[in-house]
Amino acid sequence: MLGETCLVAAVRPPWKHVEFRITHRAGDCRARTGKIRTAHGLFETPVFMPVGTQGSVKAVSPEDMIEAGVAIILANTYHLYLRPGHEVIGRLGGLHGFMNWPRPILTDSGGFQVYSLTPLRNLTDEGVVFQSHIDGSRHFIGPEKAMEIQEALGADIIMAFDECAPYPAEYAYVQRSVELTTSWARRCLERKKRNDQALFGIVQGGMYPDLREISARDLVNMGFDGYALGGLSVGEDRAARERIIRQTVDFLPLEKPVYLMGVGTPEDIVEAVRMGVDMFDCVMPTRNARNGTLFTSSGRINIKNARYAEDDRPVDEQCDCYTCTHYSRAYLRHLFMAREILSYRLNTIHNIAYYSRLMANIRTVVRENAFPEFRATFYGNQENRVVRKEVL
Repeated sequence: MLGETCLVAAVRPPWKHVEFRITHRAGDCRARTGKIRTAHGLFETPVFMPVGTQGSVKAVSPEDMIEAGVAIILANTYHLYLRPGHEVIGRLGGLHGFMNWPRPILTDSGGFQVYSLTPLRNLTDEGVVFQSHIDGSRHFIGPEKAMEIQEALGADIIMAFDECAPYPAEYAYVQRSVELTTSWARRCLERKKRNDQALFGIVQGGMYPDLREISARDLVNMGFDGYALGGLSVGEDRAARERIIRQTVDFLPLEKPVYLMGVGTPEDIVEAVRMGVDMFDCVMPTRNARNGTLFTSSGRINIKNARYAEDDRPVDEQCDCYTCTHYSRAYLRHLFMAREILSYRLNTIHNIAYYSRLMANIRTVVRENAFPEFRATFYGNQENRVVRKEVL
């Protein structure tokens, strides 16, 4: 039965094609570990997914990501629909073969990009008419189209089409956004054809707890394979975001994976895992790498800083990634200041490896019932310490 610990694994039925199983629950918080099996392999949760917006995680190859410990990546429906087109990718065998990535892929619904990249859009009950940010051409995406695109892409986990409300937004607007998201989610379920893809519903509702509850309950009644928390990390402060996460998770079934979209910092991830979240994605490790900010076990460092000009240490002496085992901070600073392309690759490899190692450590301490101790040590090790306030 789903939700049981690994102690009863021997009597479980065989895996379904896409299935989530909880392997351990922490006794002192909501953190848990699990496994998700897909057509392209099994991965453990909690997990972080690097963002490969256009079928590529910027600056690194699939081989780099595998070496860095990446188990699953995210690709973007909106961008791949516009270029090169989902029909092209479908004819070439799907996104896995197209980008030479053998492990699982999740595709987002495209709803957030339609909201954030296209100020000229027309929202209707049927879907969204919008202009391409590339050439201004007009397009339409609704629930059925979003399913068509994602099925052609062939991702292992796909998302229901949703309407992401801006922040801040009036109650009436967000209420309408929830109604659209619920209606579109039902149409996505009705349109879905492929049995080898898991479909997640996306909970919306902005910063309004009652709307979050309504959205979550409606989606749970439809019976999705998993549930995502959308409409966060769009400008709200951390305390408000964490409060909404905690309140919303209460209304989601324990036996289904919970995915927090677009979040975030290592601190965000530690806190969300404590509240019961299983899956994460964010551009932060790759974008920060290209801007010269590197994550380490003792906090962030800015490799542009002159203090590293003659520093022969690796970025992080506790890291065994390709970058840390071959290059010094001094060399990485030189590459960045000289604007060498290699800087992007080496920095990105390190940041992705940091996130992979963070998730692996989290899974270990949850299994060992040591998450509170890990959390205290995590914050204590940060050079620029973050003072935590408990979320009520």
